[in-house]
Amino acid sequence: MSNEVESVQVSDVTEVNQLSSSAAVESHAGSCDEEMALQLLNEAVRSMPNHVVKALLSIGVCSRCVLRIFGTEDRIYCHPLLSQSMLRSILEEVTGFKSEGNFQICSICLGILQFCYCDDKETMVKMESPNDMALTIAQLVKKEGHQIDGFSLEVSVPQLILENESSLLSGMKKRYESEPWFQERLLSKCVSVKDVLKFAITKPLETLLDVKSSSAGCFRIRLTYNHKRASDNSVERNQGFKRRKIGKENGLHNVNDEPVITNKVCSDYSTDETICVTRRSSNLLQDQEPSEHLTIPIDKVSEPCHLVYLCYRTHIYLCGRYLKYSRNVSQTRWIIDEERMGEASVEEIIGSNILPICQGDNYKFHAAGREDIDVRMLGSGRPFLLEIQNARQVPSEETVNEIESKINGLENKLVGVKNLKVVGSQGWTLMREGEAEKQKQYCALVWISRPLEDEDVQSISLLNDMKILQKTPIRVLHRRSPLEREKIIHWMKIERIAGSSQYFLLHLCTQAGTYIKEFVHGDLGRTQPSIGSILGCRAEIMRLDVTDVKMDSF
Repeated sequence: MSNEVESVQVSDVTEVNQLSSSAAVESHAGSCDEEMALQLLNEAVRSMPNHVVKALLSIGVCSRCVLRIFGTEDRIYCHPLLSQSMLRSILEEVTGFKSEGNFQICSICLGILQFCYCDDKETMVKMESPNDMALTIAQLVKKEGHQIDGFSLEVSVPQLILENESSLLSGMKKRYESEPWFQERLLSKCVSVKDVLKFAITKPLETLLDVKSSSAGCFRIRLTYNHKRASDNSVERNQGFKRRKIGKENGLHNVNDEPVITNKVCSDYSTDETICVTRRSSNLLQDQEPSEHLTIPIDKVSEPCHLVYLCYRTHIYLCGRYLKYSRNVSQTRWIIDEERMGEASVEEIIGSNILPICQGDNYKFHAAGREDIDVRMLGSGRPFLLEIQNARQVPSEETVNEIESKINGLENKLVGVKNLKVVGSQGWTLMREGEAEKQKQYCALVWISRPLEDEDVQSISLLNDMKILQKTPIRVLHRRSPLEREKIIHWMKIERIAGSSQYFLLHLCTQAGTYIKEFVHGDLGRTQPSIGSILGCRAEIMRLDVTDVKMDSF
């Protein structure tokens, strides 16, 4: 996370001042809570074994880590207004321990619970309290313009923290297991770094953002901590193992549409070995023998974790039905050898009119089947789903109606939309369910090599639920598997064209996935039967329109 607080632009000053004022109000309102927390904290520290607290402080364990390791009740050390210096003062006053005065990065949490981190410019940023951290995050959320009604806070920490913590607890057990306090304290109550951080900043974030936190929230705030030593150790321990390379220059990469931090590796590997560096503090109680000193196999930390901040919304979906009025518009963007096929695409026309309103990063277009570029989509329209990635704004019903009117009012009249609305992820399920069940109706302009007879019209109309076998058409063999598919023609009827004996309109309803063009001309015998074989003459399709896509579930 870059130090955005120092680089806020003039245009953002109003929002920043509002957030700061909110923080000030919260600070005043919470002063009584702060005094109570300090009192409870004093009592908690006095109940701890002083010689153990002093030992932990002297080997570089920060105040919050000391308190969480002892499983301090009610997590009073997480109060948003309690600064690191306040906690340190209480611990030193009660135990009599005197620090050297210089800021030292915690050897266990690597600075995370000291609210210290390195930004994108590798500059160290130090904050005093959870409230300061929450204020910085809230400012970034506001700056990115997200409209939110709740949030979910996600935290990722290096595996090195768990290794260091495990080594510390193991060392404490060996050194203090025989002492009475050990059984009472039960080190198994130790709270994780991740949980302490989330607990400390969630409440002030709720106040600053004026929304509630929920694990089911659509808006995610992700803090990913990585440490150089964790990366180095991971490489050393995993020599010879193949690892998937997914790094990107900007440190961000999307896997399955979910953002994952990958540039500075956060080790996910456990290890059977520990860093064999034993540190013995000269500040331990003088009445203890050197062999009884608390020793842990971890090294001193010279720099904090690198922090990457990311906020994003899970995908939102808009569904509806589109109509295509042109025979020179593809469904999706179609480029061959850097040359566009057709004058536009349904995907681009709809997506480009919705994405700016939602202020999203990108969009994906999904439709219930597709028609060829030279086939119009008329009648009820074809169901589609537009997936908006990381939308800053969720359009209201009124806004959606305005979008629909705007698309339908475009001058070129290439594409139209109907029944546009915002839906949840269930829209995707309905789309998939409907695709398997749908029926489609068509109107085809057909030419035959002989005059059309009355008997032809009657015989065609009598063919209901007729089964046909279609081999993969020659025109799509280069991109489709060579299979034989059984399809059903539910009904057909012929509409004569005045003044023409060899041209007519063929109306038909078929099972989804039927190749209509091949059903008319037979595709050199690869579709049986076909209109040509039924009428006993050559048949060609001149034009084709889709007039209805039946999907009741959508």
